Amino acid sequence: MAALALNDEFARRHGALVNRARAIATSLFDCDAIDLRDATDTSPLRPNARTVRVARGQLAAIGRTGADQVDLTYGDAVSEASLAMLLAAMAGSAEPIAADPESLSIFALADRLASSDIPVLINGPTGTGKEVLSRFIHARSDRRNGPFIAVNCAAMPETMLEAMLFGHQKGAFTGATQASEGFMRAADGGTLLLDEIAEMPLQLQAKLLRALQEQEVVPIGSTHPIKIDVRIIACANRDLPAEVAEGRFRADLYYRLNVFPLTLRPLRERPDDIAPLAFAMAMRHAPDPARVPVLTEGALAMLKLHQWPGNVRELENVVRRALLLAHGKATIAPEDIVFDSPARLVAAPPATAMDVLDADAPRKLSSVVQISEARAIMETLEACGGNRGRTARELGISERTLRYRLASLREAGIEIGRTAVGGLR
Repeated sequence: MAALALNDEFARRHGALVNRARAIATSLFDCDAIDLRDATDTSPLRPNARTVRVARGQLAAIGRTGADQVDLTYGDAVSEASLAMLLAAMAGSAEPIAADPESLSIFALADRLASSDIPVLINGPTGTGKEVLSRFIHARSDRRNGPFIAVNCAAMPETMLEAMLFGHQKGAFTGATQASEGFMRAADGGTLLLDEIAEMPLQLQAKLLRALQEQEVVPIGSTHPIKIDVRIIACANRDLPAEVAEGRFRADLYYRLNVFPLTLRPLRERPDDIAPLAFAMAMRHAPDPARVPVLTEGALAMLKLHQWPGNVRELENVVRRALLLAHGKATIAPEDIVFDSPARLVAAPPATAMDVLDADAPRKLSSVVQISEARAIMETLEACGGNRGRTARELGISERTLRYRLASLREAGIEIGRTAVGGLR
């Protein structure tokens, strides 16, 4: 994949920001399809390319001025919001968006295995982006011009799943008024995603195992196998080894699928992904695509403090809600951020973090910290004498995540006392 080509004048004006984005973009996006240029550049647009016009100004702004053109204005080249805006602007509609080292390492690994045909098993909680990762693998593979068929095993009635996967002959059962090729044959030459595979009935797992081993299917009502050429990607939000131990999932099928496992962490453990994902969702759902409200640093800090039990799907809900509350405004501010559990929010902070946690003042949606998380961090930090490593271990998070949480508290306007922070400066 070619790196983004920057002329000298563009690099002089915007290199501080673009160089940060380029390392990420070359690993996630089709950079040959991106025409990145200064807003004053009047040269002809590249055909069949997404144009991103970049300007520097006092007020940040982003908007889609055409089907394949985004105009972006940023103020601070080193801010998280500027980088997140640029990544969201550069991403294609089907391309993943990430900035956290944890996520980037997973996509780098997925890129390496895409060229093979080995099965891939993607584990992770619901809403973490398993289908996005699956599509990324397909798009980087030699099968990219073939079909990508996604099947949610939990969304289909058990009685119909076999016919929909393997196909059936006309008259094979009541209601089969015509033959159907099934999803596995529809994916011939491409990739078949089996999402929530732990929900597949045991008897059907045996037939799937044979189809994978022999690369052939036998439609219901037929006695003749039909050869197929399909790459399988399976996704699970349950612990499949535990399902095998409990007898709810076949061990032989598990080992057949588990040739190359990938694991997506919950969104709360990938804090650097939140800002670019939020900007991408704002661009996707803004009522006026030409004038997308920009998330302020305070709003981003608030998002990064949330626990995200619903992961990326919950983030999308919060962003869509914020767009409604910010209607007519140029920015999304902290008061526009409303989580699914508003009882977890506290009022705009007084002078210190512990004052916030203990304040009896009325609480409102302009708050910038969640009381449960803020209290846990501050109390654990004090109990550990300000020791970052011990505090992180007690909280069950990494030191890097703890640093993000403390930095977000400061950005939200909460003064963290020196006695509480100790060596965390």
